[in-house]
Amino acid sequence: MKAAAPLEALARVVQAALAEDLGSRGDITTDAIVPAGTRMTAVIRSREPGRIAGTDAIPVVLAQFTEPATGDVQAPDGTDVQAGDAVATLSGSARTLLSGERVILNLLGRLSGIATATAAVVRAVAGTGVAIKDTRKTTPGLRALEKYAVAVGGGVNHRFGLHDAVLIKDNHIGVAGSITAAVGRVRARWGSEFPVQVEVDTLAQLEEALACQVTAVLLDNMTPEQLRCAVAIAGKRCHLEASGGITLANVRAVAETGIDSISLGGLTHSARSLDLGLDFS
Repeated sequence: MKAAAPLEALARVVQAALAEDLGSRGDITTDAIVPAGTRMTAVIRSREPGRIAGTDAIPVVLAQFTEPATGDVQAPDGTDVQAGDAVATLSGSARTLLSGERVILNLLGRLSGIATATAAVVRAVAGTGVAIKDTRKTTPGLRALEKYAVAVGGGVNHRFGLHDAVLIKDNHIGVAGSITAAVGRVRARWGSEFPVQVEVDTLAQLEEALACQVTAVLLDNMTPEQLRCAVAIAGKRCHLEASGGITLANVRAVAETGIDSISLGGLTHSARSLDLGLDFS
């Protein structure tokens, strides 16, 4: 089932983006040049191959203006496009289209870039059974939208924030004194309400985490050989996730070690926006 776009989050982002772009005086160039009531048609096309995400931004942006305009989407979210393919046709008020163009393209390009990057990684591990996950390394204020784009690209959303899942990291372990102590404190506070995942960077730490019967272990910056050893040690006793230093170039080798999932911060923090353009006809 295709992920549903987070429309409330999208509306908040669009309002903030338009306020940033229009300020208190609006589009002073367009308002000076284009008479009110002028109608035009424009087409958004992709200038390169990619996967589309974020088309819901089009009606949300257009609805913020007083002069009406509409968008007809030819490439819905999840569609793979080639260079030159039409993504959407926009028609109506020329003032609205010109003033909303950049916010539409910024959001659509950003989310499509993330979906495109994710789809490439998912294709690279095809047949291994390994899930590709995102992280919390997202653009502030855009997390819900960027994680939606990862899902459109075929990835799996990891925790959305610090509030919905337990992940004991190295600094937590440092404060607690050990993995065992950290897990004990979490369970004393939350009982079985949340599954517990622990980040480790050595096989000895993995064994300690397994002794605590945690739900999942994040294997941080381990080599493929270390990951294979970790898989053998765990023996399916918990979910194993690999992370750190993983790219499109080496993700297949990591997936073939037998781990269950791979998380990549680069899906969101380093994805290049898909090159889209809007041309008036």
